[in-house]
Amino acid sequence: MSDHTDIATARPASEGEPSDTSTSAGHGHGHGHHGRIQMSPRARRTGLAVLIPAALLTLVALVWLWPHGSGAAQREQPGAAQRVAATVVSVHPSPCPPAESGAPVAPGFAACGTVRVRLSDGPDAGKEVSTAMPGGPGAPVVKAGDRVILMYLPDSPSDQPYQIIDHQRGLQLWALALAFAAAVIAFGRWRGLSALAGLAVSFAVLLLFVVPAILDGRPPLLVAIVGSAAIMLTVLYLTHGFTVTTSVAVLGTLASLALTGILAAVATGAAHLTGVSGEDSTYLNITYQHVNMRGLLLAGILIGSLGVLDDVAVTQAATVAELAHASPALTARQLYRAAGRVGRAHIASVINTIILAYAGASLPLLLLLAAGNRPLDEVLTNPNLAEEIVRSVVGTIGLIAAVPITTALAAVAATRGEGHRLSRGNISQAT
Repeated sequence: MSDHTDIATARPASEGEPSDTSTSAGHGHGHGHHGRIQMSPRARRTGLAVLIPAALLTLVALVWLWPHGSGAAQREQPGAAQRVAATVVSVHPSPCPPAESGAPVAPGFAACGTVRVRLSDGPDAGKEVSTAMPGGPGAPVVKAGDRVILMYLPDSPSDQPYQIIDHQRGLQLWALALAFAAAVIAFGRWRGLSALAGLAVSFAVLLLFVVPAILDGRPPLLVAIVGSAAIMLTVLYLTHGFTVTTSVAVLGTLASLALTGILAAVATGAAHLTGVSGEDSTYLNITYQHVNMRGLLLAGILIGSLGVLDDVAVTQAATVAELAHASPALTARQLYRAAGRVGRAHIASVINTIILAYAGASLPLLLLLAAGNRPLDEVLTNPNLAEEIVRSVVGTIGLIAAVPITTALAAVAATRGEGHRLSRGNISQAT
């Protein structure tokens, strides 16, 4: 029997079912948005036997690894540089003197003149001071009324201890964030609101636990595993509800995440990647020598894969649930094969998304390597690009594994229940 025949032969059985899902197997209870796959007691006990220890272990590990600030805390030394907010009052450009070599200066690499600013905070808050016009590659271009950030260097030998280093952009980012939240809520309503709450939890775990714990000297890979588990267990249930469909997605994500971590460790070891390749990682390695840089690379791969893994797992679990509702006569094997076709189509598009996302993030590096007219094999094996290749390949393999793992779990769960019927309200939310 072919894959398409499986669905076609089962379809007539679903056409004779009553359209009122509240009467389906007696599990509507007047609130379709809380329906779930009906599992056998044995299957339910098996799922709980995995999820409850995982949740308890994650909680214990969070408490054990929680940062105390001993490694990350940096005492401010006398004369240390300080960031100060200010507003540009006026700009006074002037011609730049010729370079000592007599060669012309490239546009954007030099700017001469002074800028008058009014300080908003710092030791001279409320005063107006003059500072040199910012110059160099990527230097901010300022005009009167701009809100800027200055670096205050009290021990500077020059008579201008203030230097403009950047624009203030907090208001713009907050406006963009509010527009994003409004669009999500307008489209998703309560589902959108729960998605925003899940996003807030993810940021909270990353900023309050993962980053401080790594700076505090905790093992980066272990911190990433615990942080990812905390995000997944909280966000998936918060967003999709306490249903068997969500539990199946959680189990599928856990298994795929574990596989991704193992593959990342093997791949980075085989490629001899140290995690110290770019300027940021080099500076971090010098400043915080207690941070395990290879472990930090593994942590980044794991956390970067989590978002796509749970998306695929939820989609596959919800697809199986919808198929089981539409065609209750389908067996576990038929559900697996039908949902697998959906998963393959999803993977085909998501793989391209992942590769393009990594390529876009690495575009300046690709341009720099290509401009050097170096052989292709030398370009691809460069440590910076090799890290991105390992990230994308390992993440993609973990993503591919999430489809059969989650689909198989969902198919077994859907066919082990009493009638394996669903409420359509829950499925519309799960998708």
